[in-house]
Amino acid sequence: MDASDTPRLRVRIRRSDPGAPSTFEVSRFEPMTVLDVLMAVHREQDASVAFRFSCRVAMCGTCTIRVNGRSVLACQSVVDAQTTELYLEPAAGLPVVRDLVVDMTPFWDEWARVKPYLVPAAEMLEPAVVDPESPERRAIDDSLDCIQCGACFSSCGIAGLDRHFIGPAALNRAMVLISDSRDEAAEERLAIVTGADGVDRCHNIFGCTNVCPKGLDPARAIRAMRTGRSWS
Repeated sequence: MDASDTPRLRVRIRRSDPGAPSTFEVSRFEPMTVLDVLMAVHREQDASVAFRFSCRVAMCGTCTIRVNGRSVLACQSVVDAQTTELYLEPAAGLPVVRDLVVDMTPFWDEWARVKPYLVPAAEMLEPAVVDPESPERRAIDDSLDCIQCGACFSSCGIAGLDRHFIGPAALNRAMVLISDSRDEAAEERLAIVTGADGVDRCHNIFGCTNVCPKGLDPARAIRAMRTGRSWS
C-alpha cells in the first residue's frame, strides 16, 4: 500500500497552552491503543505534547486520560477500527500541570486519609494468612486490584467539584481493610468514612464503577459501608 493510502486518524488534544498545536493526523495500524496514538504524535509531529505512561500493561495506573469524554488508561484503550477521530483531555477534577498531565495530589491526599494499609494487632508478630475460600476473602476479592489510577476520581461528579469528598478509590480501599479481620484500625476508618465527607456524599452516579479499568465496583463498596455490612 502506498503511504498516501494508509488510513489516518484525526487526533485533537486539549493543550494547556492555547497557542500550541492541538490537531494532528497519524497513520493507523491494528491493533492500536490510545497510548500508541500519543506516542505517534509525540514522535512524528510535536514532541512538546505532555502525557504520562510507564508500564504499558495496565498495571501502574499512570496513563489515565479522557478519551472522547471517558476516563481510561491510554495503554489499555484500543482504538476501534471504525473510529476516525479522537478527542483527548486530561483527567477531570485534578489540577492540570501541562497538557494531559495532572497533579494527583488531591487524589493521594484522600487516599492517605483512610490509612490504606493493614494495621495489625500489637500482639500479632506478622499478619495471619486469610483462607482464600473464606467468606471474608470472597467478600473483598473483587475489590483488591485497585491500581490507584484515578479514573474513578476523574469520573466522579462529586470528587472533582471542589466539594469535600473522600472519593471512590479511597472508600473502596477502606471497605477492603474494614472487612479484614486481621486489621485493628476498622473503627478509626469507619469514623472517617461515615463522616460528613464520607459515604453519604456519594450521589450514586456510578461513574466510578463504569470506568474502572480493573472492573472494580467502588459504588458497591460505598453501599456496603452505608449499610454497615460486607456485601454478599
